[in-house]
Amino acid sequence: MRPRSLEEFAGQAHLLGPGMPLRESIERGTVSSMILWGPPGTGKTTLARLVARYTDREFVPFSAVTEGVPRVREIVREAEQRLEMGRGTILFADEIHRFNKAQQDAFLPHVEAGTITLIGATTENPSFEINGALLSRVRVFVLRPLSADDVAGVVRRALGDSERGLGAMGLTVDADAIALLANDADGDARRALTVLEAAAEHVGTGGHVTLRVARDAAQLRFSRYDKGGEETYNILSAFHKSLRGSDPQAALYWMARMIEGGQDPMVIFRRAIAMAAEDIGLADPEALKLAVAARDAYHMLGAPEGYLPLAQMVIYLATAPKSNSSKVALDAALDAAREHPAAQVPLHVRNAPTQLMKELGYHEGYQYAHSVPEAYIPQVYLPEELQDAKLYTPHSLGFEKEIARRMAWWEELRKRAQDRPASDAGGETSTEE
Repeated sequence: MRPRSLEEFAGQAHLLGPGMPLRESIERGTVSSMILWGPPGTGKTTLARLVARYTDREFVPFSAVTEGVPRVREIVREAEQRLEMGRGTILFADEIHRFNKAQQDAFLPHVEAGTITLIGATTENPSFEINGALLSRVRVFVLRPLSADDVAGVVRRALGDSERGLGAMGLTVDADAIALLANDADGDARRALTVLEAAAEHVGTGGHVTLRVARDAAQLRFSRYDKGGEETYNILSAFHKSLRGSDPQAALYWMARMIEGGQDPMVIFRRAIAMAAEDIGLADPEALKLAVAARDAYHMLGAPEGYLPLAQMVIYLATAPKSNSSKVALDAALDAAREHPAAQVPLHVRNAPTQLMKELGYHEGYQYAHSVPEAYIPQVYLPEELQDAKLYTPHSLGFEKEIARRMAWWEELRKRAQDRPASDAGGETSTEE
């Protein structure tokens, strides 16, 4: 059922719709080297074949899985001979990301010389998987997952095509069965056709494909989740941002997608624990404790019972008050430490374990906070260069409202102390550390 024309091609209207630059260059026959990036079943190979057909060039498939650089040299020699006779060559490199960076260099001189037009297909992000030198010489086109309507159209075309499809079988397929195939394909036309073929084999010529038959043929619907690939980090990012954005529905969904995709739950817990510190922080100090406890509970229970504390943690973190004041304070403190890497510790807060240190003024004038009922005596702790630094500012939500109240109270005590004559200042010096 591979499309034979651009009109039959399903989806990718953003690339192949009327007036789109790629479509116009294909129809003019002026296509240059490119990378087609998209998930399985979106038409990468088909599009490469159509480019060859519309531009009247030889289509030479090449697999990075089973073939190597010697085969590239052989293809180039053949392309040079073909070019002398006035015909170009499209070298289609499937799974191009499986070539290492050095092997990808084998394409460079021939792409530059125009000996071949390279069309690479990949399911991985070219930014990470394709040699920068090669990437700078090609255009990258992103193919999107097909919509359910697109997939349904492919299914109906297969049912009606007697030459290449299943039209000769005279099948009757219920509308809800087609809808199931279209939805469960997750944008992969190849998956839908595979399930359709299995259903057709089950009912036989003249058979009736019902919703139940289609569901039985589909068996299991696997989550699209490529552990270690770009989609892993996209979903982890969506999970973290859903927690930060206080959306428990989305956070639970992305959590479940990772579980169904076979992700190690510890990856989910690590991201959640980091989020609890970064995005909730002191607005709810219980969040970090609960995240760590949920991880420990999973270690004790294992799957599937361990998914319960995982879900509880996700809901709690998503619905907790949010504050990044700890992160802001950490960044400010690190900046201050880098800007003043040699600032001296004030004498009165230095340790004085020897008599010489005491004679040099170490610890002299230090006031012991617990010597007053408030357990707070205003004194200088920062180095001179940072006397006015404000590294931490409490947020106005959750527990930080209490922190803000305490800090305001301490500031009031500090002002009172500054307004009092020196002879009336409270507190007493101490050698306590």
